[in-house]
Amino acid sequence: MKILVCISRTPDTTAKIAFTDNNTKFATEGVQWIINPYDEWYALVRAIELKEKDPSTVLHLITVGTSDTEPIIRKALALGGDEAFRVNSDQEDPFYIASQLAYIAKNEGYDLILTGKETIDHNGSSIGGMLAEILDFNYVSLAVKLEIEALKATINREVEGGEEILTSSLPIVVSCQKGMAEARIPNMRGIMAARTKSLKVSDPIDAECLTKTSVFSLPPAKAGVRLIPAETPELLVKLLREEAKVI
Repeated sequence: MKILVCISRTPDTTAKIAFTDNNTKFATEGVQWIINPYDEWYALVRAIELKEKDPSTVLHLITVGTSDTEPIIRKALALGGDEAFRVNSDQEDPFYIASQLAYIAKNEGYDLILTGKETIDHNGSSIGGMLAEILDFNYVSLAVKLEIEALKATINREVEGGEEILTSSLPIVVSCQKGMAEARIPNMRGIMAARTKSLKVSDPIDAECLTKTSVFSLPPAKAGVRLIPAETPELLVKLLREEAKVI
């Protein structure tokens, strides 16, 4: 079996968010970058588990980004990938990215492609579905469990009120979320091996960008805590009804 895991780079959750150029660009200066947690903890780790179960499995990683994304893809290789691809582009449009991923995937002939359910910066949750459509693969989103037996996938996914169990032939694209696997930390052997693993860099193909960022805005600042004396419960009720609007 041949598996491809899509890796994206996102700001650390503790990074201070700011914008430049009249709030049209994300300010990257001083930002700590990490592997998107849904890609790392769930998609990649589940792929590694499948490879451990069947050592003949080939596990590749791919990202779309410029050279400054290479530390992220190297960390992913340290966790357990065999080799990686980087498409040299700084575009962030989901369709453009999906087109680049699909071009590589089509030429390599993968049986299973795993993505995180979304990135923690844009929360778009769209690339997995676009990738499957371009490749004409089956697609399952929000997966919490994945098993492969006899080239058939069994997937558990969250639905309102419970779980849905699906089966599909390969090839398939699956987007993964919490429950799919348990996070791992690269060990020293993996870190050393990642330095010499193949990282192939390619130029992007021509593809259309369907979206454009007009402006970014930060959420409104949180209001301060308001303390209500215990002897005036009627004031609390009034505020809940008129200001908080929870009653």
